[in-house]
Amino acid sequence: MKKSMFRIRENQRLTDNTFCMILEGDSNAVYRPGQFVNIALDGYYLRRPISVCDWNEGSITIIYKVVGDGTRYMSTLQPGYTLDVLSGLGNGFDMASAGNSPMLIGGGVGIPPLYGLAKRLDVKSTVVLGFQTAADTFYVDEFKALGAHVIVTTEDGSLGMQGRVTDAMQGINPSHIYTCGPEAMLKAVYNASSCGGQYSFEERMGCGFGACMGCSCKTKHGYKRICKEGPVLEREEIIW
Repeated sequence: MKKSMFRIRENQRLTDNTFCMILEGDSNAVYRPGQFVNIALDGYYLRRPISVCDWNEGSITIIYKVVGDGTRYMSTLQPGYTLDVLSGLGNGFDMASAGNSPMLIGGGVGIPPLYGLAKRLDVKSTVVLGFQTAADTFYVDEFKALGAHVIVTTEDGSLGMQGRVTDAMQGINPSHIYTCGPEAMLKAVYNASSCGGQYSFEERMGCGFGACMGCSCKTKHGYKRICKEGPVLEREEIIW
């Protein structure tokens, strides 16, 4: 974990309520896809945990959805504004487990960390992106540009396959599954698959680095903190 100041380079709207922010600063604490940052906002007591979408030397890209006053305030911030950021948080995805034909499954704002993963995997992956409607879609072309086989699902059928991400899993036997999204989606993916996998969970957090114990959850290996030992858990240890 590292605390430092980041300068906003871009803060652009991707959909009606989804934004992409590029932060310039010391990104050295980020070393694995699936980690997150925790951002302090003026006037708000708790920091906002946001998954890292991508990172390079000197910059971090995050994608966030406006769901409350804090993220609404974030969406108004202009380039040049500086933010107090805790970076390099969480236990990310283990890329060594991918095998020859991994499947990456994301729903909504669970999609961004999978981009950084797909970009760094040494093998071609199948990527399933789940949205409610065509108007909610983002980063589809960016995943395709990585050479991934991309399957888009929308619940109303306005783009790609009509249905949910589990419908796109039918007939495909991946070597490993990496997934991130709402818990109901994660459970559905779990029930629809039999291979090993890594599941990235969302949880309300206080500190973001394991001190407050507020995001603890029970696993087959005892209690784990989503912000510290997670957000990525192995399929074999999950208790629903």
